[in-house]
Amino acid sequence: MGLTDSLSIAVSGLQAVQYGMSTASQNVANASTGGYIKEVANVQSVVNDGTGGGVRRATTTLASNTNIQAALYLQNADVAEYTTTSNSLSAIMALQGSTSADSGSSGTLSDQLGNLQSALTSLTATSSSSTAQSTVVAAASSFAQSINSLAEATQTQRQNAQDGVLSSVADINTNLTTIGNLSTKIMTLKSQGLDTADLENQRYTALSSLSSDLSVSWKVSANGDMSITASDGLTLPTHNTTAGATDAVSSTWPLTTSSAQISTSMSYPGASDVNSIPAITLNGKDITGHLTGGTLGANITLRDTTLPTMQAQLDSLAYTAASRFSAQGMTLFTTSDGSVPGSSQTEITPSGSIGFAQDIQVSQAYQDDPSLLVSGETAGTSVIQNVLSYAFGTTQSDGSSQTAAPSTGLGMTGQLSTGYSGSQSLIALATSMTANQAATANTASSNLSLAQTTQSSLSSSLSGTSSVSVDTEMANIVTLQNAYSANAKVISSVQTMFTALLNAVGS
Repeated sequence: MGLTDSLSIAVSGLQAVQYGMSTASQNVANASTGGYIKEVANVQSVVNDGTGGGVRRATTTLASNTNIQAALYLQNADVAEYTTTSNSLSAIMALQGSTSADSGSSGTLSDQLGNLQSALTSLTATSSSSTAQSTVVAAASSFAQSINSLAEATQTQRQNAQDGVLSSVADINTNLTTIGNLSTKIMTLKSQGLDTADLENQRYTALSSLSSDLSVSWKVSANGDMSITASDGLTLPTHNTTAGATDAVSSTWPLTTSSAQISTSMSYPGASDVNSIPAITLNGKDITGHLTGGTLGANITLRDTTLPTMQAQLDSLAYTAASRFSAQGMTLFTTSDGSVPGSSQTEITPSGSIGFAQDIQVSQAYQDDPSLLVSGETAGTSVIQNVLSYAFGTTQSDGSSQTAAPSTGLGMTGQLSTGYSGSQSLIALATSMTANQAATANTASSNLSLAQTTQSSLSSSLSGTSSVSVDTEMANIVTLQNAYSANAKVISSVQTMFTALLNAVGS
């Protein structure tokens, strides 16, 4: 091995160090980039005819543990799903009042019905008192307004969920398109034997973002392409193969849906186009039911199941209160037009009870003249006593069981249920409803805490191999600096020897 070989080897060493420095710089710069995976600078020893020829750059790889990475991305979807659900339900629970057993008067619906019951009881003893009469109307109004507030809040959260669906679909389209475009570049570079690590990292960043919107799995083929599937195996396209796609087509590719102003009469799927919430489609096919997990899955479930169930519970309670009072001769609760809704649980007011929780109020006649509570009765306070005995009880005046509150076959589709028995007193029904909704919110909160703990554990496991440690990279940079100096010293020494050789020959 001569001086020329030594010089060539030292130069290859400098090039390898430069390559390592470039990789380390990329890692440090992206240490806080979400989804970024540490890149590894790989080099290979060069041997020419059995003789060492230095070192050469090999393909840059990613320090990834695909099993942990896949589990983490699925956990990202769970955390996003439970966060979205918990935030939505928390806004409703904030209006429910305290459900603590030792909190005294907590402002719940059952407390307000208890206040109404107490006010009616007091009125039987002082029926001529205008103050006592007004107290009954005020207590009834407080209950009706709380029902209104809860129903409005639930409807607002349904609209927020629909808006969230639209936003998530747009984000998913962006990420799928980004993954597809990067995959195309990666396949091209791989076919040429060139490095693709930086592009692969960008692709994983997009995949990490996608995993928060939707529960997905992925697979990388030998040619570098990446395929994406939903949790049930539905393939989500990453390459737009639509021939002659226009800008309009591209803007909604690959998933398509549309905005909608959600009303209480709308559902997915609806009985007609008028009351049907827009589906999410792929190539014209409805795939809404295939999209679960993440922010999108959470908002679909909130919009189509969780919140409609809460609306149905409120409508059932409102209808039961109005119909039981009316059955005893006191039409205290009515719609805004003064009527008690019909008994249908699958039609909107006034034919049915759907939407009644948003519209329930104390009859305008009682608001204008609270003395109607006791005036015109042949038996004085008999109607009030019947209301106390039967409207608030579980039996009717003839001794038969009280008509149960609607608990099944609810909603526009007739497929919703309250989740508790309708054969209860008004106060017990309100308590059951509040407890049921609180349990739903608490479950979401508990699931979120567990998912976050698991996510943190997976992140820690992955960080050991895939995440960038700035301290480690800086230590590597020091090592590379030393290697650079050593190789430069070799080159300097070789140059000195060449100079000495030339001087000797020249003399």
